[in-house]
Amino acid sequence: MLKINGVDIAVHPSEFSVGVMDLDDGDASGRTADGAMHRDRVAVKRKIEMTFGVLSWPEISAVLTALRDPFVKFTYPDPQTGGYETRTVYTGDRTAAYAVGKGNNIMWSGLKFNLTEQ
Repeated sequence: MLKINGVDIAVHPSEFSVGVMDLDDGDASGRTADGAMHRDRVAVKRKIEMTFGVLSWPEISAVLTALRDPFVKFTYPDPQTGGYETRTVYTGDRTAAYAVGKGNNIMWSGLKFNLTEQ
């Protein structure tokens, strides 16, 4: 179950990965002269990467339209928490290649984007 702003995504990605990112205070984190690492972690955020297979024009349009706002609520299965999570995310670059078309029946391939927690 993947949702954007509470609405199920009608098509499922062919690839889906969840990254857990530590964000450190840049001024308080680093190595000392003896080589020891010191960290001041300020947050833990998620970065989700998705790739889709071949999509019809209406399918790709629905996904891209759902992601048009600067921030969206995204629900996904989280490997760390062991349950479904809903997080506020923003979308990185979105790319897709024209696959094949006949008249207005265009198919798109490889829609790819990432969602990064706010």
